[in-house]
Amino acid sequence: MKSIFWLFVALTAAGCSTVPATNVHQPMSARPAVRYDTPMANGAIFQANASRPMFEDRRARFVGDTITVTITESTSASTSSNASLDRSSTATASISGLSKVPASKLLNGVNLNASSANAFSGEGEAANKNAFSGNMTVTVIDVMPNGNLLVSGEKQVSIGREQEFVRISGIVNPSFVSAFNVIESSKIADARIEYKSSGQVADGQMMGWLARFFLTVMPF
Repeated sequence: MKSIFWLFVALTAAGCSTVPATNVHQPMSARPAVRYDTPMANGAIFQANASRPMFEDRRARFVGDTITVTITESTSASTSSNASLDRSSTATASISGLSKVPASKLLNGVNLNASSANAFSGEGEAANKNAFSGNMTVTVIDVMPNGNLLVSGEKQVSIGREQEFVRISGIVNPSFVSAFNVIESSKIADARIEYKSSGQVADGQMMGWLARFFLTVMPF
C-alpha cells in the first residue's frame, strides 16, 4: 500500500509541474567573467577603474553581454497533388451463321460480349502557415573560437493564473548585430524559438496521462 501511495504522489507531482520543457540551448543566462582588481585612484585625470573609451564598440562580444532580438518569424508552406487512372477494355464475339457443322442450329446467332473498366482518382492537399513577432533581449552564454556568439534567453509573463514563456537561443554572427545592439531572428543560426504556456487553459488542452497510456497500449 505504501508503494502505491508514493506512486500516486509522484504522478500527482508530475502533473502539477508548471514550467514546460524546453529545447533551447542551456543555460538561458550567464554571468560575465570576474574583472581584475583595478588600482585605486591616484589623483590623475585618467582613472583605470572608471574609464570608458570614446570610440569603443558597445556591441555584445563577451559572455554576459546582452543582445536584443527582433522576432520576425513568418513561415508558409503548401503542397498539392492529384492522381487519376482510367482503364477500360471491351471484347465482342459473335457467331452469325454456320453451315455444314453439326449442331449448327444451336450455335447460330450466339453472341459473346465482355467488358471491363478500372478507374482511380486521388487528391491530396496540405498547408501550414505560422507567424511570430516581438522583441526580446538575450544573454551571451558562450563565445566560440571563430568569434560567433551563443545566445540564450527567456521571458516569463504571468497573466492571472496563466504563465507565458518565450524562449530564444541560437548562434549570432557579431557582424550582423546593428550599432544599437539589435539583431533579427532570421539572422540567428540554429535558432530555437519557443512560445509555451502553463496554467488551467494549457492543462485543458492536454490529454490526461491515463488516456495517453491506454491510447499507447491499445492495438486499435
